[in-house]
Amino acid sequence: MKKKVLAVILTAAMALAATACGSSAEAPAADAGTESPAGDESASGEEGAEAESASGDTFIIATDTVFAPFEFTDADNNFVGIDVDILAAIAEDQGFTYELQSLGFDAALLAVESGQADGVIAGMSITDERKQKFDFSDSYYDAGVTMAVAKGSDVASFEDLSGKKVAVKTGTNGAAYAKSISEQYGFDIVEFADSPTMYQDVITGNTAACFEDYPVMAYNIQQGAGMEMPGDVNESLTPYGFAVKKGENAELLSMFQAGLKNIKENGKYDEIVAKYTK
Repeated sequence: MKKKVLAVILTAAMALAATACGSSAEAPAADAGTESPAGDESASGEEGAEAESASGDTFIIATDTVFAPFEFTDADNNFVGIDVDILAAIAEDQGFTYELQSLGFDAALLAVESGQADGVIAGMSITDERKQKFDFSDSYYDAGVTMAVAKGSDVASFEDLSGKKVAVKTGTNGAAYAKSISEQYGFDIVEFADSPTMYQDVITGNTAACFEDYPVMAYNIQQGAGMEMPGDVNESLTPYGFAVKKGENAELLSMFQAGLKNIKENGKYDEIVAKYTK
């Protein structure tokens, strides 16, 4: 039943996102690999998905589709990334079963809010606004925001954005940061539903720059995206957290928290992060 309702949620969220974006551009494949095939409702976790949970239930965990290096599809069509591997390691450590649903960021949050998914891990920034709807784990990653432009662009600073259009991904920390400085530097915001489409809009020159969390931007540029980062990373770091609907799934949140502590202590966490960032 949950899968059927999730499909409805995903369809509705995609329609809303398309309206908000105001762009007819087709999302290209992720720079690091191939995007999850359309209509593919789930991507199973690795080792952690094989263990039985204490309650006998299988938790449904929602995530994004293209947010490398945190979640993306690799060249062999496997769903991978920092978030994917961390969840698998924690599930194995804590002995619970889960099904990872690759929905897209907005749809993932909507699935948890509506009770059709038990938790979400999607490079999700812990903010005061989101704390009104979600209960978060401790941070499992801290990221700053950076600006990127097309290679060869004459935009070298925020001042050069005056009178231009800037791309952001809806609902992200990068979007919030860009909006916070847009009036000061005189640029307009254009929103996109996913990072690859946003990047392509910058590369083709429709928008002058985009804002994204540094590890995501750095990874995609390293993988060959036709962009560069002309400025420094915003030093105001934003924590990423695993989240459940506020007041619900306390057991799952507690297991995630305990498992995160354990994999940091035994070195597994550092091994996962190094796998995707070095």
